[in-house]
Amino acid sequence: MCELLGMNPLHVANEGKVVIAAPEGHSADLLEIMKENDAGRESAIIGRVVSDHPGKAVMQNMSGGWHIIDSLSGDQLPRIC
Repeated sequence: MCELLGMNPLHVANEGKVVIAAPEGHSADLLEIMKENDAGRESAIIGRVVSDHPGKAVMQNMSGGWHIIDSLSGDQLPRIC
């Protein structure tokens, strides 16, 4: 839907989500615990910290290419709750 509307899903507010950074040795156990709860049944490991690009967040797209995830260039949109 974001592509149809010309929006970047990384810059759109997404309420009710959480991102947890955990040591790699504990990630599988943490994921198992989260999936035991109804609210966490779709939990997944979506990335990892590596030393390849210090200080940068890099994402692989669906076609296999890589790109740097930039910070927002302006203010975030206000949340309407």
